[in-house]
Amino acid sequence: MDRGDRVGSVQRRRLLRGAAAGLLATLLPAAKAMAAIFSPPARLPDTQSVYRVSGHVWVNGNRVDAHTRIGPSDTIKTAPGSEIVFVVGDHAMLLRGGSHLVIQPREGNDAGSLLIGSLRLLAGKLLSVSRNKGMRIETPSATIGIRGTGVYLEAGPERTYFCDCYGEVDVVANGDATSRETVISAHHDKPLYIYGQGQPGQCIHAAGRLARPNHTDEELMLAEALVGRTPPFVS
Repeated sequence: MDRGDRVGSVQRRRLLRGAAAGLLATLLPAAKAMAAIFSPPARLPDTQSVYRVSGHVWVNGNRVDAHTRIGPSDTIKTAPGSEIVFVVGDHAMLLRGGSHLVIQPREGNDAGSLLIGSLRLLAGKLLSVSRNKGMRIETPSATIGIRGTGVYLEAGPERTYFCDCYGEVDVVANGDATSRETVISAHHDKPLYIYGQGQPGQCIHAAGRLARPNHTDEELMLAEALVGRTPPFVS
C-alpha cells in the first residue's frame, strides 16, 4: 500500500467514525429512555456459565442444565425452538434454536483460561458481546475480526447475515479475499449479507434492516449486564 492509499484509508476511517458518532447522538435519547425502563439482571457469578436455557441444548453432547460449565474448546448445539444465554469469562452470548457453535481457545492460553480465540458459528443465530478482546467469528461464508463489540449473526450454508450492533469490525468473505469491508457502527448502522460465492470484490452487500427484529437492544443490554457492563449506546 503506497502513501496515498494509506492516507485515503485513514481519512475513510475518520469519516466512518464521524458518521457513527453523529448517528449515535441522534439515537441516544431513545436508547436511554428504553434503558430507563429495562431492569438488567445482576452480573453472573464467576462460578456460573448458564443464565437461561429453554428447550433442548447440548454442550459436548451432554444436555445442558443450570449447573453446566461452558468454556473454550466446547461445542454447543441447540434444537429448533430452543435457546441458551451464557457467559464465558467476560464474553456473553445468546444462541438461538437450530444452531451449532464451536468455541475455540486463544492460542497460548493457560489451562483453565476463559479467553476465547474464535467462535465458529457453523449454523444458526448468535448474539455476542465482548470488549477489548481481539478475536474472530467464523461462519461458512465469512470471517469477522472483532475488536470488542456487540454483534449478531445468522449463518447459513451459502450466506451470512451480519449486524455490527456497535463497535468496529473487519469483514471478509471466505470465498473471495478481495470482498472485505471495515464497519464502524454506533447502533446497528450497516447490516450486511456476506455470500460464499460471487464475483470478485462483490460478495458483501448491504442488508438494510430487514432482519433486525431478530435481535433487540434489550437482548444486548441483558448480555452486557451479565458481564457487568452496559452497551455504549446507553452509557
